[in-house]
Amino acid sequence: MTVRRQWALPTGLVLLALIPTLGGAIRLEDLSSGGPVTPENARFFDMPLPVIAHIFGAVIYSLLGAFQFVPSLRSRPWHRRAGRVLVVAGLVVALSGIWMTLRYDMPDIDDDPPITVLRLAVGGVMAFAIVHAFLAVRRRDFRTHRAWMIRAYALAMGAGTQAFTHLPFAVTGAAPDATGRTIAMAAGWAINIAVAEWAIRRS
Repeated sequence: MTVRRQWALPTGLVLLALIPTLGGAIRLEDLSSGGPVTPENARFFDMPLPVIAHIFGAVIYSLLGAFQFVPSLRSRPWHRRAGRVLVVAGLVVALSGIWMTLRYDMPDIDDDPPITVLRLAVGGVMAFAIVHAFLAVRRRDFRTHRAWMIRAYALAMGAGTQAFTHLPFAVTGAAPDATGRTIAMAAGWAINIAVAEWAIRRS
């Protein structure tokens, strides 16, 4: 495999990860500067630690995780060392996401039962995938390890894809209602999982 080809996928993943990374940076800037506080973000100012942990975990997981797809790095100690960091970062992302879904006072558009169930399911499956992959690599079942880490990463990258699934609302200038929001978010995760399953079966 040429150098260009083996770096094509990681480069694309880094670019996709930059979308939620920029959003997280803006959120941290708002928190550090003290505002402005709105009904949509008041929960983050009331309890900032969970969202800060979620943002830092997501940035580490999405950016560092992209380099796990470089074939030339998978046979080196770097892959294993980075993987240990990714297990911790990924669990922080998944568990803080579940915590925020259950404990934060969500705005109406994000408080519909379907979207709540969807978020809890994604967080739960992501946490399960990471633990399952970790246990698999401990028993040297590398095929299972790879498949479940790809699934976990695909779920974590949902925030990047969801920027595109929300584009119809941005283009038309229409604010999504709770149903539209749920569909757009579910579509982002579904696209990522479909691509992940295709990649797992292709290899």
